[in-house]
Amino acid sequence: MNNSFIEYFQSLEQRPLERLGLLVGGLVFFWILEGAIPLVKLSYKRTKWQHAAVNFSFTVLHLILHTALAVLIIQLSDWCRSASFGIVYWSQAGIVATILIGVLALDFSSWLVHWVMHNQSFLWRFHVIHHSDTKVDVTTGLRHHPGDSLLRGIFFLLLIFLSGAPMYTVMIYQTLVVVSTAFTHANISLPKKADKALSWLLVSPNMHKVHHHWKQPYTDSNYGAVFSIWDRLFCTWTHLPPEEIRYGLDRYYAAEKDESIGDLMAFPFRKNKE
Repeated sequence: MNNSFIEYFQSLEQRPLERLGLLVGGLVFFWILEGAIPLVKLSYKRTKWQHAAVNFSFTVLHLILHTALAVLIIQLSDWCRSASFGIVYWSQAGIVATILIGVLALDFSSWLVHWVMHNQSFLWRFHVIHHSDTKVDVTTGLRHHPGDSLLRGIFFLLLIFLSGAPMYTVMIYQTLVVVSTAFTHANISLPKKADKALSWLLVSPNMHKVHHHWKQPYTDSNYGAVFSIWDRLFCTWTHLPPEEIRYGLDRYYAAEKDESIGDLMAFPFRKNKE
């Protein structure tokens, strides 16, 4: 594999503006695409921009938290390399195999933490904020309570430790997950056959929209971030036609408060939740 490719991702963490550009570029691209080929007509409470502002506020908090976690990620990845610790070193994997192992391990961490948050009542309180959005569009992928983001970071570190993922694989995966998150949450309509074919390997928009359906057991399915293989492997994959999906939650959080930042931030710490 071309050394310049590896070098680019190896040092990408040191170029935060470039990484921010990837995030913003993906958002803008799918924002425009939503207007051209919408999946459903979303009737926003006020405007699409005001809805986006609520979700962007959580992104700012996530980026601040990630900046602190990034130090730990770099230190742990470098330690694994110096100690030859982790699957990529134990298996003496080449560059291609290292990328494959690292990316799959980190994607499994995304699936696993997502599954845990849905199945542990205290952690679910934090993840409710993501599911409370009744107008799922490209900005919904940014809507995570800081407690949710912190837990994701812990699982991410755990799978770096186990896999020994070097920094270039970490950055390759983080680039993939940024694009995938924008893609799968975007309110876009793909040809059904194309969406179905895509979902055999990758998380497709229609596949992930099922996860945002307001009723269980649909809410508790399709946990994948980039690859759909984990949901198929662990029997958490399900299907529902897009026209039957209604966003939000039928309990836990009031739909009329889904754009109240104060209520959303405080919700996990309140008593008497279902």
